[in-house]
Amino acid sequence: MLDLEDIFGEDGPLARALPDFRVRREQLRMAQSVAAALSARESLVVEAGTGTGKTFAYLVPALLSGVRILISTGTRTLQDQLFAKDLPLVSAALGRPARVALLKGRGNYLCRYRLAQANAAAEQLPLINTPRARAGAMLARIQRWARTTQSGDLAEVRGLSDTHPVWAQVTSTRESCLGVRCPEISRCHVSAARRDALEADIVIVNHHLLLADLALKEDGFGDLLGCADAVILDEAHQIPDLATQFFGAHVSSRQIETLLKDLRLELAALIAAVPPGAGASRSRDALLAEVEEALRELRATLPAAPGRLAFTVGSYSRTDPVEGLIAALETLAVQLGPCGERAAVAQLAERAAELAASLARIAAVDELEGARTLEVTARGFTLSLMPFDISGRFRSLLRAPRAAWIFTSATLSVGTEFGHFTNRLGLDDAATLHIESPFDHERQALLFLPAGMPEPASPDYVAAVIETTLPLIEAARGGAFVLFTSHRALAKGAALLRERWSDAAPYRLFVQGEAPRERLLEEFRADGNGVLLGTASFWEGVDVKGEALRLVVIEKLPFAPPDDPLVRARIEHLTASGGNAFRDYQLPEAALALKQGTGRLIRSEDDHGVVAICDPRMLARTYGRALLAALPPMTVTQDLGEARRFLARHAPRKSLARAAAAP
Repeated sequence: MLDLEDIFGEDGPLARALPDFRVRREQLRMAQSVAAALSARESLVVEAGTGTGKTFAYLVPALLSGVRILISTGTRTLQDQLFAKDLPLVSAALGRPARVALLKGRGNYLCRYRLAQANAAAEQLPLINTPRARAGAMLARIQRWARTTQSGDLAEVRGLSDTHPVWAQVTSTRESCLGVRCPEISRCHVSAARRDALEADIVIVNHHLLLADLALKEDGFGDLLGCADAVILDEAHQIPDLATQFFGAHVSSRQIETLLKDLRLELAALIAAVPPGAGASRSRDALLAEVEEALRELRATLPAAPGRLAFTVGSYSRTDPVEGLIAALETLAVQLGPCGERAAVAQLAERAAELAASLARIAAVDELEGARTLEVTARGFTLSLMPFDISGRFRSLLRAPRAAWIFTSATLSVGTEFGHFTNRLGLDDAATLHIESPFDHERQALLFLPAGMPEPASPDYVAAVIETTLPLIEAARGGAFVLFTSHRALAKGAALLRERWSDAAPYRLFVQGEAPRERLLEEFRADGNGVLLGTASFWEGVDVKGEALRLVVIEKLPFAPPDDPLVRARIEHLTASGGNAFRDYQLPEAALALKQGTGRLIRSEDDHGVVAICDPRMLARTYGRALLAALPPMTVTQDLGEARRFLARHAPRKSLARAAAAP
């Protein structure tokens, strides 16, 4: 029987299965640690630098272990890659067949009950070319597909994206799902997917689904987690913030409006009046009108300008508008009770009660327990509670089943210290392992810290960043990411760059927000010499190998804005608790984000390029040393000429002119 050294060796099964396989001692070291943790059912936190090959480093021991494993990823894209490509390849190479199931959140599957509701409502649509009529056409397409689909995964429907307005009409949420009371339960795609998962050796989920189960114990999925012998979390750096969201509470005006809309549909189908009893004399329409009126009253007290604000005692907390909405929802839940023989109405009563309970929790929480925020948009508002400390709850959930827990990512430590990550999740007794990237960053990359930059608070700062970036782009002949820390800076940078290039732009410009993220990336890779401007979503999870990316410019150090209510509340909490908010929170968060951003550049042994960090605080402030220590070991220069020469040496010989590229 082959051991791990043989499997990851030059003549091993992976080398035979993959033409471009390279032996990496770092990959073997990680695989051995994962295998030991799986065998002992212990917790392990592994930071594996870019190029380690961490996916195979956990898949191989997972397949060899013979135990039931749950793999959780950060994105649906990575889920699909593991299911369709990586696991089949490794399984075939090792000769270890396994039953693998891909399980997505319920919002990805068709709900036949809600499809029937949507079709009934669409029958009255006018047959003209309006958005509502076009929605009806998409519903008709989904209806035809629904007759033949086996999985019910809406990703199969051509032309339907998860942002399409019809998507929400034909899917259920945890709140709206009728569960075993649904008349379509025997044909439920979510139930079928979960049954398949219960019979599988390896189940692939995403973090949102895993955390929803941990926090909410969704029907059916809790059994799956309880049966797992091990849980492997890839892209685990996302877990602390996501877990904080899931262990908090959120109520939006859209949730309440959707509840009322669903209620009207269901109550319209009821012919009989509410039976005699408490509150029976009050009409259902009056009950709905009371909730609507309470919602309007609350809206009237909120700021009109979009933005996120602190939600504090003495402003809106348990004062008349919030109290009135809580009372109206509670009354609605009680008065719907006599209609409880109709499953959908009973479930809607439960939704009303849950919304009232969440609102009450948000309004009543002690300010030392969590941050409360109010987010106002053009369409409505959201009230949220984010607990400051989830470590105890997360730790207790991990210890409930006797399972191994593996956390892995390229960015979990600050330097080589894991405390910022492990403390937030209560992983005090977990083993930790830091594995450096096998790439030769000192040879492949150069870190440019431009001299003479103004302070980031200067009104001319973004203009100075663009002026610094232009000669670098010219030397690299395109192939650049310019990463900003805010949408405002992004918009200003894009405007300045377009103004500077006018109608004779030498390279195609890709700007976040002007097209879907994946399309921007696809076209950027295909172009080969493009310049992409992006914010937070491009700092991580983006993989552009080869010559298409040879320059990464970082506008400013990614410190979370101190005027953000969540950030401000956490700072105040840490300070009140006797901690040092900058050292214990702001600096580690910035270091991890900076590590993510710089990690976009070198993605293979053949990549070369320059990372330019324009923020003068990297050298002017003492904490700059800690940030530098968190980055891969690159040669540092302040000489623009040296940076340009490095880029010129590695730029492609031919550059596609902007005029020759289709916009």
